[in-house]
Amino acid sequence: MPKVHIRTYGCQMNARDSEQVAQMFAEGGYTVTDRETEADAILINTCSVRDQAEQKALGKMGLMGAYRRERPHVVYGFMGCMAQSRGPELFERVPHLDVVVGTQKYHKVFDYVDGILRRRLERRMDDPALSLHGENVCDVAEEEGSQNTIRDHTPKDFQATAYVSIMQGCNMRCSFCIVPDTRGKERGRPIAEIVEEVRRLAAGGVKEVTLLGQIVNLYGRTEFDRIDGKSPFVQLLEAVHEVDGIERIRFTSPHPIGYRDDLVAAFTYLPKLCSHIHFPMQSGSDRILRAMRRPYKNEKFVSICGKMRAARPDLAITTDIIVGFPGETEEDFQQTLDCVEQLRFDNAFVFRYSKRKDTPAAEMDGQLPERVKEERNQRLLDAVNRITREINGRLVGTRQQVLCEGPSKTNRARLGGRTPQNKIVIFEGDAAKLTGRVLEVDVNESTGFTLYGEVV
Repeated sequence: MPKVHIRTYGCQMNARDSEQVAQMFAEGGYTVTDRETEADAILINTCSVRDQAEQKALGKMGLMGAYRRERPHVVYGFMGCMAQSRGPELFERVPHLDVVVGTQKYHKVFDYVDGILRRRLERRMDDPALSLHGENVCDVAEEEGSQNTIRDHTPKDFQATAYVSIMQGCNMRCSFCIVPDTRGKERGRPIAEIVEEVRRLAAGGVKEVTLLGQIVNLYGRTEFDRIDGKSPFVQLLEAVHEVDGIERIRFTSPHPIGYRDDLVAAFTYLPKLCSHIHFPMQSGSDRILRAMRRPYKNEKFVSICGKMRAARPDLAITTDIIVGFPGETEEDFQQTLDCVEQLRFDNAFVFRYSKRKDTPAAEMDGQLPERVKEERNQRLLDAVNRITREINGRLVGTRQQVLCEGPSKTNRARLGGRTPQNKIVIFEGDAAKLTGRVLEVDVNESTGFTLYGEVV
């Protein structure tokens, strides 16, 4: 039985796409392995949001090429956003590469890889022709309906949570972002198909689903009608909320431009919606937001956060922030710092601006030196981390509802789970008995970012 190794870089959407590909290989008779040294096919699902992610993927694929000396039949492939943006160029960068598949062709990966591998295995293993020059596959074309192909899940024992892809693509064209070019235009899946996928997950024991979209709250706006004043996204939330067995619903990531009152109101009457939103701010400066092509002012962002906290008083808000955007002055940066202090995010992912190929921001005047970006990055992180430690420290001595997700990723001898506010909690217990259960946990310690407690 052949084996496939799949490595994923980037966001939750990439992880979901990789799961779809892994399931196709499993259905095709392959074993999915964590050990790249024993794999007959090695695939890397790539990210292009930052240059560092691309360099990591290229470096890793370069190192794994050494396996071909001992296993000349191995098939190597890139999938995802970098594959989409760079296409045939990758064959020049990585001589042993066989397959490049873009973001709308995940459902073709198995056929391409399996075809090459079968032809190689039919030959003598010492045949010099195993290199198969000219047989490389590059498919980065658009395909109508491709958003509907990310729908299958790999069955797992005691699975508590799952990601559900509800749409692909983005129409916003932020000046720093390459995603519209790598993921294409917004394309939503029908509500009925998404709900059926959630039902299957619930039947398998899943208690929590996270709905994924590049701008998730704009789901269906170009394809489906508003009904009774409710956007397609709110209609979807209501439909998923009705699925028996699902106890928690999350979504990521929304955009302020689509955060209307109907979505705010949903948090007042849909109790399964978790008390957490990841809500990208990007900057606290209106001038920089305009340069980023983010069509809102900081005042609007702050107002939405206020409405959400009024609708759900125990709400936790996390965010994304870019520092060192072209033209950012000390005053602009200070406005971002002031907004972080005002809103007191539970956490924030802080990124130094990174030039991305063919984006307007890459050609803007006022590109900042790396030392300035690093200094501002550290100052902002210091503020974010201080606030996070203060918020989490106040949870010591409280009792929290925690959905047990199984063994902790950092310590397999312990269990881990999350509160409705997405706080990670570590505790002792039997994984077979507790995974998938919502537990009451007394929190007795905080490291600042992780909570520790005892099951009641």
